[in-house]
Amino acid sequence: MDILEKSYAWCVQKTREEAKNFYYAIFLLPKSRRAAMCAVYAFFRECDDIADAQNVSNRRQSLLNWKEVLKSNAPSDYPGLLALRDAVDRYKINPQHFLDLIDGMIMDLDNVEYKTFDDLYNYCYRAASTVGLVCMSIFGYEDRPEVLKMAEKLGIAFQLTNIIRDITPDAAEGRVYIPEEFLHVFQLTKEQILNRSYDLSHMSRLLDYLTQTAEEYYRLAEFLPYFVSPQSRTCLRAMINIYHGILEHLRSMGVRSLREKARLSLLEKLWAMLSAYLFTAFENLKELLCKR
Repeated sequence: MDILEKSYAWCVQKTREEAKNFYYAIFLLPKSRRAAMCAVYAFFRECDDIADAQNVSNRRQSLLNWKEVLKSNAPSDYPGLLALRDAVDRYKINPQHFLDLIDGMIMDLDNVEYKTFDDLYNYCYRAASTVGLVCMSIFGYEDRPEVLKMAEKLGIAFQLTNIIRDITPDAAEGRVYIPEEFLHVFQLTKEQILNRSYDLSHMSRLLDYLTQTAEEYYRLAEFLPYFVSPQSRTCLRAMINIYHGILEHLRSMGVRSLREKARLSLLEKLWAMLSAYLFTAFENLKELLCKR
């Protein structure tokens, strides 16, 4: 096994260990695309681990160092770097997406306050839409502006799902992602979120509104799988099924989600994969019959 193969093997192992939701979907890709997805996921996880590290003083500098490595092709002892660079070259991934992602993580370190939804959208773009745009290069897609816009919207939907799911743990870290304009409408304050001293009826209405907002972004991206490579559609649909399934759990849990983390069972994840596979197979068969 040469050095590049070892780098890819490390990324695959890292993804298998850490990607509790997406590894199941990544598994549905053809081998070469799967390896590239593992390479970029392992890098995303590396940056995420830096952002969550205990040594706060080193977080910012470590993330800034990564930006320099990406911009200058400088060396690094990170085991997945060769695989990452190979995947970027092979699938012509725009390096700016990685830089924007790191900027989103630096926003977390700064504990940025979000006054409006536009402010939050900017953060969600950096934290999640960038990941979606990287994935699109690996998936293969029709080169049309509206396709990338749908990928951006799907990233927003995924990140809003994360934000709704993690309101309580984020508050424990001193972070509130809910825009102040939303809090004002539902008669809540940032301090109440941080201290968990909110009125549950007000919080229930806010959660309903947030889930409806996330649902709208899923709807804006619902046709995206039709515009990616046929070999990648099952994977993308499985990703959507898994994350949308989490949102559905959040909707049904209501305020209970503030004390219990919404998650899919193994059976639910397997069903998300199977239903994505069956739907794609049906669409492919229908397309084949239409051509006859």
